[in-house]
Amino acid sequence: MRILVAEDDPSFAEFLQRRLQQEQFSVQVVSDGREAEKMACDQPCDLVLLDLALPGMSGLEVLRSIRSRKPDLPVLIVTGSGMVEERVRGLDAGADDYLAKPFAFAELRARIRAVLRRGNRPARAVLQIDDLELDRVSRTVRRGNRNIELSPKEFCLLEFLMRHEGQPVMRTTIVEQVWKLNGDNMTNIVDVYINYLRRKMDSGYGRSLIRTIRGVGYQIGGNGRPAQRARITRET
Repeated sequence: MRILVAEDDPSFAEFLQRRLQQEQFSVQVVSDGREAEKMACDQPCDLVLLDLALPGMSGLEVLRSIRSRKPDLPVLIVTGSGMVEERVRGLDAGADDYLAKPFAFAELRARIRAVLRRGNRPARAVLQIDDLELDRVSRTVRRGNRNIELSPKEFCLLEFLMRHEGQPVMRTTIVEQVWKLNGDNMTNIVDVYINYLRRKMDSGYGRSLIRTIRGVGYQIGGNGRPAQRARITRET
């Protein structure tokens, strides 16, 4: 199990690394926000321990980037700020849990295990956002009282977006997760299939459920608040 520790306090980072390794975790430590973002998004990782007060790029910015590129990666905020407002901002930005310093290592260990257990729970069979319902077992989609016929790839794309409800998802991430291709040169195909979905889902309705997030990609649900946590964010 691989944990990335993003912490700019060298002594505290060393403490976390030593104790986590004693628990048989593989630990990588970074002290800069930009390095944390790169490691979390580009390297294999099972969980991120993230300090909010990082140089180079704030912890909240790192978290939002992780959520747009790796929506399923568990993130546990570990920070010196105990302010309620700071905790709310972190959780609204997509953190799975929040722990204020100082704390007992036993509590951190328990929270890590709890977050990882949540990540291993099977996803629900039926996903619902507003009047849109997707049944993962029967492979059917309904909006209101109307059945919507989707191609297999359209269904996979819609399912992926709904599992990350309220989160902006990058086009490259969609290509990698839905098409299983390198996302760098294939993002136009996402735009094409989003248009297919909109034509089928939104006909006869006053608004589109899928929103374009400028410079990022697409989001479904969340009532216009792009950083809200999704109801279901784990792969089966």
